[in-house]
Amino acid sequence: MDFRFDAETEDYRKRLLAFMDEHVYPAEAEWRIEGWEPPAALAGLQAAARDAGLWNLFRSLTNAQYAPLAEITGRSPDIAPAALNCAAPDTGNMEVLAEYGTPAQQERWLDPLLAGEIRSAFAMTEPQVASSDATNIGTRIAREGDDYVITGRKFYISGAMNPHCAIFIVMGKTDPDAPRHLQQSMVLVPRDTPGLTVVRGMTVFGYGDADHGGHAEVIFDQVRVPAGNLIGAEGSGFAISQARLGSGRIHHCMRLIGMAERALELMCRRALGRTTFGTTLADQGVVLEWIAESRVRIEQCRLLVLKAAWLMDTVGNRGAHTEIQAIKITVPLSVEWIIDKAIQTFGAAGVSQDTPLARLWAAARTLRLADGPDEVHRRSLARRELARYR
Repeated sequence: MDFRFDAETEDYRKRLLAFMDEHVYPAEAEWRIEGWEPPAALAGLQAAARDAGLWNLFRSLTNAQYAPLAEITGRSPDIAPAALNCAAPDTGNMEVLAEYGTPAQQERWLDPLLAGEIRSAFAMTEPQVASSDATNIGTRIAREGDDYVITGRKFYISGAMNPHCAIFIVMGKTDPDAPRHLQQSMVLVPRDTPGLTVVRGMTVFGYGDADHGGHAEVIFDQVRVPAGNLIGAEGSGFAISQARLGSGRIHHCMRLIGMAERALELMCRRALGRTTFGTTLADQGVVLEWIAESRVRIEQCRLLVLKAAWLMDTVGNRGAHTEIQAIKITVPLSVEWIIDKAIQTFGAAGVSQDTPLARLWAAARTLRLADGPDEVHRRSLARRELARYR
């Protein structure tokens, strides 16, 4: 691996860093969300990102090129990804449509998503089953003539609360009698389809997470869509979901490194500027330990993410399976630890709205569950490791 940025990546980095200084960081102080409507300032930020040539970067670059850019956006995760049209769940949904969608599906849904004209939701997780095992999904997608009829309940559906959400990608079972990993399919369900009811918005550690479209509990009661809304083939839903989540996992980890860098910067500034018991916090041995350990963990995580990105570019997601699971295990946990120590350095202010640390901690802690909990990835990774010696 060559860790130098190529000329294209370096050019994007310079422009993105300037964009963060000029537009994103100044917007943080006034970034307030009422209900589920994104702040009005977002439209101006998106226009500025377009003008700067910083739009849809996840689509135009390799994973290795995108990694340092996503890291930069992670320094302000509530604002920067959405400003660049690089926010979840839209990025994963766009990749699904680009890879598996028909020309008609791409024209109707992918093009307006890429243009930032609409938002989308991804509906997989369910409250009645352990959705960490995606084969458990109970929502039924039944073929009736030229239609599919969807019945089920979903929750923590990313993107569903955004007023601009126009389309749901829904995963359910089309054939419960098929082999375990061939029972599931995915269909496109427009938000205004009769029978689709958004029951409630769901918070994450008390935060609405509206910047990324919010999360919702959703009921599908005899929701009928044309058979042409099927994504890929019947029975391909599980495989598509794993392909989608692979990219989503590394994007989350890329941004998490930026969150950790922001937390470490705040920790160091606080340690140098705060005096207690006659000396600065920077002179306290325990704080020095936190700072040193934070830097080590950031460098370890970054190197592993870059390796995973490089493998995804060179041998594909399947060839990078071990590394993708490894980053999903270690990066959220390490970044949660770093942010926790930054909060501790700030004292009570660290859990207040006066710093971004509480929000960053909630995001990092949540990502130990999103796209598969730690324990599931550890189990899978351990089994693959053991298989080498059987």
